[in-house]
Amino acid sequence: MSVLAAASSDTHELEMIGLLLLAFVLSTLIGLERRLRGRNAGLRTQAIVGTSSALFILVSKYGFFDVLGDEVSFDPSRVAAGIVSGIGFLGAGLILTRRNTVLGLTTAASVWETAAIGTAAGAGLWLLAIVVTALHFVITYGLRALSRLLPGGDARVHISVVYDDGHGLLRVILAALTDQGWSVQESGQQADAGEGRTGLQMGLTGRHSPGDLVTVLSGIEGVRSVRVLSEEDDD
Repeated sequence: MSVLAAASSDTHELEMIGLLLLAFVLSTLIGLERRLRGRNAGLRTQAIVGTSSALFILVSKYGFFDVLGDEVSFDPSRVAAGIVSGIGFLGAGLILTRRNTVLGLTTAASVWETAAIGTAAGAGLWLLAIVVTALHFVITYGLRALSRLLPGGDARVHISVVYDDGHGLLRVILAALTDQGWSVQESGQQADAGEGRTGLQMGLTGRHSPGDLVTVLSGIEGVRSVRVLSEEDDD
């Protein structure tokens, strides 16, 4: 009888490890998407949030069997409610206000979503966890492309460009921006460009990929660096 109990315990522990690994893999996928977009809550943050949420749920489900009895009981759903509240504080720290525009809402929501995915995986609802992970990529890629096709769907991007002085490169850069379908809404000098160089920060609007714009500008001779500082339509 003890052998059967030990075998059952080992199987149960392997199942729990499998659920933790599932939460880790799914949350890492979301973190990878955030990392590729250069967001604050990237690969490591999302993986930690998702895996930790799964662990909290597993502990609430299986961690107190040795103290349960006729006079001792608890509600495991309270742990899930606590995760929701705790993740709210983490998400609030990712939201910024810049130039009267709120940034970081999508990133904060993704952290909240990762916690939900980890919670579902830890609870054994693996199919729901996988479906929500798939829907995350539909939202961040599919709906993002759709929003740019709608009226008023222009992307708002802030970029930093550092280039060599005295070569007339500003005209070339502005021409490249126009050719790529972007318009300049605001611009300002960047103080830390370096000797013999000019740094420019610009707010742009357009309907194309900022990644393509970075590639084009980086290919201009004399341009030393191009960075996307923020994307306000999907952050």
